[in-house]
Amino acid sequence: MSAKELIIHEIPNTPESVLREVYDFLVFLKSRNPSDAKQGPEDLMALADSSWGPDWNRPEEDEAWKDL
Repeated sequence: MSAKELIIHEIPNTPESVLREVYDFLVFLKSRNPSDAKQGPEDLMALADSSWGPDWNRPEEDEAWKDL
């Protein structure tokens, strides 16, 4: 099996928190060499959202930033 197939095989039995870390790490690795990954600065929002989303997407945050 290829590495991609092995990873896909593991996904159904992997907790969501681990999948989130794997995703973050994959995006990080791809960003280290943008010429290979064909990734631009706009793709960093996906990384930021996956990492900070749980903190950003809260009613307290909406309240704090509503006047800006």
